[in-house]
Amino acid sequence: MNVHEYQAKDLMRKMGLKVLNGHVAKTVEEAVEGAKKLGGNIWVVKAQIHAGGRGKAGGVKLAKSLDEVKLHAEDILGKTLVTHQTGPEGKKVLTLFIEEGCDIEHEYYAGVVLDRATGKVTMMASAEGGVEIETVAEESPEKIIKVAIDPAAGFTPFVARKLAYGIGIKDKAEVKEASKFFQGLYDLYMKHDCSAAEINPLVKTKQGEILALDAKLNFDPNALFRHSDIEELRDITEESQKELDAGKFGLSYIELDGNIGCLVNGAGLAMGTMDIIKLEGGEPANFLDVGGGATKETVQEAFKIILSDENVKAILVNIFGGIMKCDIIAEGIVAAAKELGVTVPLVVRLEGTNVALGKKILNESDLAIIAADDLADAAKKAVEATKGEA
Repeated sequence: MNVHEYQAKDLMRKMGLKVLNGHVAKTVEEAVEGAKKLGGNIWVVKAQIHAGGRGKAGGVKLAKSLDEVKLHAEDILGKTLVTHQTGPEGKKVLTLFIEEGCDIEHEYYAGVVLDRATGKVTMMASAEGGVEIETVAEESPEKIIKVAIDPAAGFTPFVARKLAYGIGIKDKAEVKEASKFFQGLYDLYMKHDCSAAEINPLVKTKQGEILALDAKLNFDPNALFRHSDIEELRDITEESQKELDAGKFGLSYIELDGNIGCLVNGAGLAMGTMDIIKLEGGEPANFLDVGGGATKETVQEAFKIILSDENVKAILVNIFGGIMKCDIIAEGIVAAAKELGVTVPLVVRLEGTNVALGKKILNESDLAIIAADDLADAAKKAVEATKGEA
């Protein structure tokens, strides 16, 4: 689960991390009023969307007068920003964050993630802040300092100093400031069950302060039952409606860019199905795992969600019946196809518990179902079917 920058900064402030003051605005008038409340003579007008790269896309602008605040707010509000993280469809800006300015001496990067290679929470820092950290990692990986945190020892002063010295902070007072920030960022990550915490840029001001100029926090959705306060920050306008609908029925759904809808039981099987579709030259339109406890009704809902994507030109059902019985899936397929009037080609591969009964139900349904013997055969037929629908 993601949150907006202003929400992330509120959490940071509560954890004792230094951030600049700012005001949230939903209208141009609120943006100007927010700038007035902040005072001063320089402000930054920031688009609030769940994606990085906002500055390059024209979503972050400096204002040196209230008139400029108004002009920038009018320009950004309602605009669709397309960044390297939004995809080509972009995201519409519905909220602004008006923040006070500061005297920047240097920009850094700081982040906390779980490194799956080591199985440890890892802190990262770089003197190359203010740019896409992915570019730095690809072109100059040596410029990113990484420190894996030993779970037995936890975060230690040594870790903080290594990060501070590694990014070129040498002054004793500034090292102390930076160390305090790194400690606070780690504590925030652990306390709130984050999956990632990034500051880009983390800045050192001309007054020697270390503070977060930007903030991005992602949270582990599986841990939200422990954090009702975090779950309340969820902005559903930033999320796919199909994914939200799927969540209501206990379905795992992720929208993709292809044209072959996938209905599968089990995350591993779903990944394998998508891989084989691509191997056959096709593109999956979604990841949809109905899980082991699906019912006829949830299968129907899964079909509705898949078919609500106008890009879907064929549907591939790949079920391996273990906990989930093939006849239940078959009943759901038949009911959904008849209720929704499915017109796109439907390729079905069933195997496992009650497979004979499942195939019997499909065969007696009078539906134009393309049967497949195995996964490779199913993927090949689904790809061929999309070509026929083109």
